[in-house]
Amino acid sequence: MDLLNTLVDKGLRRELPTREEALAVLATSDDDLLDVVAAAGKVRRRWFGRRVKLNYLVNLKSGLCPEDCSYCSQRLGSKAEILKYTWLKPDQASQAAAAGLAGGAKRVCLVASGRGPTDRDVDRVSETIKAIKDQNEGVEVCACLGLLSDGQAERLREAGADAYNHNLNTSEATYGDITTTHTYADRVDTVHKAHAAGLSACSGLIAGMGETDEDLVDVVFSLRELDPDSVPVNFLIPMEGTPLAKEWHLTPQRCLRILAMVRFVCPDVEVRIAGGREVHLRTLQPLALNLANSIFLGDYLTSEGQAGTADLEMIADAGFEVEGSDQVTLPEHRAAGVEGGCGSHESAGCGSNATAGCGSHAEAGCGSHAEAGCGSHAGGDVCGTESAPATNEPRTDLVAVRRRGAGTDLAPNA
Repeated sequence: MDLLNTLVDKGLRRELPTREEALAVLATSDDDLLDVVAAAGKVRRRWFGRRVKLNYLVNLKSGLCPEDCSYCSQRLGSKAEILKYTWLKPDQASQAAAAGLAGGAKRVCLVASGRGPTDRDVDRVSETIKAIKDQNEGVEVCACLGLLSDGQAERLREAGADAYNHNLNTSEATYGDITTTHTYADRVDTVHKAHAAGLSACSGLIAGMGETDEDLVDVVFSLRELDPDSVPVNFLIPMEGTPLAKEWHLTPQRCLRILAMVRFVCPDVEVRIAGGREVHLRTLQPLALNLANSIFLGDYLTSEGQAGTADLEMIADAGFEVEGSDQVTLPEHRAAGVEGGCGSHESAGCGSNATAGCGSHAEAGCGSHAEAGCGSHAGGDVCGTESAPATNEPRTDLVAVRRRGAGTDLAPNA
């Protein structure tokens, strides 16, 4: 297919595709899907080999958010029966992080619900960053705390944070349909603040909220312009009790096409499969590793994910390898000029991660999933004991509220 040959050539040269080419990837047929995956896989392997970076989410403060992001179970007015708790103490957060690091994670993402941190909140998170880094040599830490005020990104960087996550989530044209308590421009401003402070910027999107192909291309092109080191691709988890609970627009095939489009537009950037991969990619998750070079390990912010052991088996069975703490994530041309970082770009910190915004998320960005049974979750049973639902039916059986890990007395999943 001429389109795919052109996109591979551009990806190997780090050249931006046209909007028409990006839209054409989303419009390809299921018959062409393996060709699309193979083409984007060539670009992925050129810049990241067969390495898969593992990240681990710690939800520092759950629920009780004043923002009205329609996708988020922690939003104002949410009726989702999620865990609700105030700030974890530094030692509690460090203990939670240790589970993910023991499971092979290279980066810890510290997330807190809310519009944005107060200066006291920045102090709390700074203490937590120190506790984690004191106990785990070489660990990367990404903060995801919402909208930043002047000077806060610099303070996080001084405290040892390597990256900051804040997603754009959707196109500027449709942002007001998703959230009314802050603007798209607010999110862009926070990404700029992270960049300016020398933090590695992590910013991504959420697919499956009823957006058009044009919206998806718009937000990915906007991300390319912002030049984050990491682009998390979240697939909406339609949580009961949120305004988007009935939005089930994704198939595994569409998810793969979206990931391929992101890889072609952002060829040399860490592309992370974030929230919702188990719900929407399901048994095609291993194919997605040919497109993305990063995933979350364990559970997400308020929902459960695939068992960490299942993730590790999936990576090995698909012929990939877990990226080591001594390996630089990003390609040399992006990592060049960073003093002591772990592979971001000019004026950056350490290259990776995301979800976000305003402390709300959508089970997204910084996080991962689990409760496995046969590679699915939500208390999965023995493989093959029941007939599988049609692929176009809502898979509400795969959405489970997190009841373990941070904020509970139960061991976390990692």
